[in-house]
Amino acid sequence: MNLKNNKLVESLPDLIALCRGYESENKKVVMTNGCFDILHSGHTHLLQESKNLGDILIVALNSDMSIKKIKSNNRPIIEESDRAYVLSCLSSVDHIILFDEESPEKIICDVLPEVLVKGSDYKGKKVAGEACLLRHGKKVILIDLIKGKSSTSIIEKVLKL
Repeated sequence: MNLKNNKLVESLPDLIALCRGYESENKKVVMTNGCFDILHSGHTHLLQESKNLGDILIVALNSDMSIKKIKSNNRPIIEESDRAYVLSCLSSVDHIILFDEESPEKIICDVLPEVLVKGSDYKGKKVAGEACLLRHGKKVILIDLIKGKSSTSIIEKVLKL
């Protein structure tokens, strides 16, 4: 079954054009990124808190190829089209763009959202795109995570069954 996804943006130039349009309307663009494999309440908390920081929320979603590069050949559990569709069903998410690279840095630096959001697990770590955003007067905000909520912990729990 082919799931229709109106929130999925097909190309980076299309996403940049959308964002420039929002900026001309004085709308604040917020961005986050991640794998969102096995969507859980920790994810939805991060997405809702991100949306609360602006008008438009863009999710840069690791493609299946990207996840295999950064995690393992056994991941993702949920394929990219399904992960994108589930994200598109959330009212907090306005647009989704898939990326194949290990890092979303190029997308972040090309889009230049007003705010980039990551989880607090990035405290003291390098955040992709942070340097270029700060150079342009943009913000990086770390949101507190919900303890014990992660796709990895869910997978580990299932494997123990």
